[in-house]
Amino acid sequence: MSRIGKLPITVPEGVEISVSDTNLVKVKGKLGELEQLVDPGIEVKVEDGTISLKRATESKDHKSKHGMYRSLINNMVHGVSEGVEIVLELVGVGYRAEARGQLLDLSLGHSHHIFMEMPPEVSIETISERGKNPIIKLKSFDKQLIGQVAAKIRSQRPPEPYKGKGVKYQGEELRKKAGKSAIEK
Repeated sequence: MSRIGKLPITVPEGVEISVSDTNLVKVKGKLGELEQLVDPGIEVKVEDGTISLKRATESKDHKSKHGMYRSLINNMVHGVSEGVEIVLELVGVGYRAEARGQLLDLSLGHSHHIFMEMPPEVSIETISERGKNPIIKLKSFDKQLIGQVAAKIRSQRPPEPYKGKGVKYQGEELRKKAGKSAIEK
């Protein structure tokens, strides 16, 4: 039995769950509404404030999907009730970020500015204080979408291993490499 898949999901107050005949799970809360199509081999049961998932067979395919769908549904319930926040930090001289509504303007050491349009489900906030690295705060109720947006922003200038310059998640520990001068013959 999957260790994650067998754990029940507690549904907080104010969150509505509905499961259709086609295994489409809809989660509605104060922050928004999400839906996920679940594999027919996984049965989703909603009983008095908890959600449980059972798999039809012990096949490798069903075992692998059991924990995954449980995590996806748990992320949906958590997202529509509390929301998800990801904080990115820009490390580097002259690196800047500015939010203009749903448009993010990034200056990351290239010869040009990078403009990124944010989805309507993601709210964005930038903080620039003197003497500190610029910060980008992303908030949403969809954990998958916000993770994808944060990864896309980070991919514009990933942290390099020698000085650590680039876009990194706040609190991320980077392994730095020794430069050429540190190598002895």
